[in-house]
Amino acid sequence: MERTTVFRTEGITRVYGSGPAAVQALRGVDMALHAGEMVVLLGASGSGKSTLLNILGALDSPTEGRVFFHDRDLTRASEAELTAFRRDHIGFIFQFYNLVPSLTARENVALVTEIAKRPMRPEEALERVGLGRRMDHFPAELSGGEQQRVAIARAIAKRPEVLLCDEPTGALDSRTGVTVLEALDEVNRELGTATVIITHNADIQRIAHRVIVLADGRIAETHVNATRLHPSEVSW
Repeated sequence: MERTTVFRTEGITRVYGSGPAAVQALRGVDMALHAGEMVVLLGASGSGKSTLLNILGALDSPTEGRVFFHDRDLTRASEAELTAFRRDHIGFIFQFYNLVPSLTARENVALVTEIAKRPMRPEEALERVGLGRRMDHFPAELSGGEQQRVAIARAIAKRPEVLLCDEPTGALDSRTGVTVLEALDEVNRELGTATVIITHNADIQRIAHRVIVLADGRIAETHVNATRLHPSEVSW
């Protein structure tokens, strides 16, 4: 069955600085991301994982090459168009939760639903990540894993086509990390959200449909998991 291609990159490079001090973070990356797919990006620090994720999410732009979202060339988009693209189509999840301390879980999620085109209710998003009974708690009253699940609820509440996750379990212990991975896996399965996860934990790759390994700014290896693990089977 043919899958819808959500993202396609053609020869993207990213250079920071100039002259002898220039750093080449990406070196001609060609890749595709498909609807409903979960992809794990692996690689050592400095391999280009976060740079690639930021370019997909229009938080950064390539020095050369092109990035397509469906058939739309993002490298030709204006800043206003890129802002609208991020708002309407992309959910971001980072290692640190970036919740507003003075707002409840429900209110943190509502920050997104108030500006989205076709949002879920905040309550629905929080129910999806297992926080139905914690939605009126403040971040300081929640564990690290619960705060990260609020961040996931906030990201999915606008019904994004793509979730971009940079070390979403990096600050969590194993039990809490598994809970967060279960939430991401459920969103991927039930909502069909294409999901990209950067991680330093190589075992997490076993929950993905596909694994992309970066080295020195290039894709060094790609493989498909014939059998995927459930997040509860991942070891730390």
